[in-house]
Amino acid sequence: MEAYRDQYAKLFNDGRNVVVLGVSVDPDTALASWARDLQTPILFASDVGQKVGKQYGSIRGGLDSRNLFVVDPTGRIAHRMIPFNELSAAAYDELAEAVRKTLPPH
Repeated sequence: MEAYRDQYAKLFNDGRNVVVLGVSVDPDTALASWARDLQTPILFASDVGQKVGKQYGSIRGGLDSRNLFVVDPTGRIAHRMIPFNELSAAAYDELAEAVRKTLPPH
């Protein structure tokens, strides 16, 4: 999540017309503490029951995988990165481009 925070302006249009939601199986209290410590503009949601993970096919062998979905303004999944390689610079370039394609023209 540090990479998302550090590249927020580039990746997510500096928050204009973009909402970033990180979903984790961690409890909400842990996520709130983590978000506070990181001082991140990203929202977090707790999915301890793995309902979201199961719905989006992110569960592999009982564990959640690091998958990333870009959802357009109509609620349609516009881009999938399964799995998301958080160590790859190219993955962040791909993410920025996918987000850019969902933004309204300026």
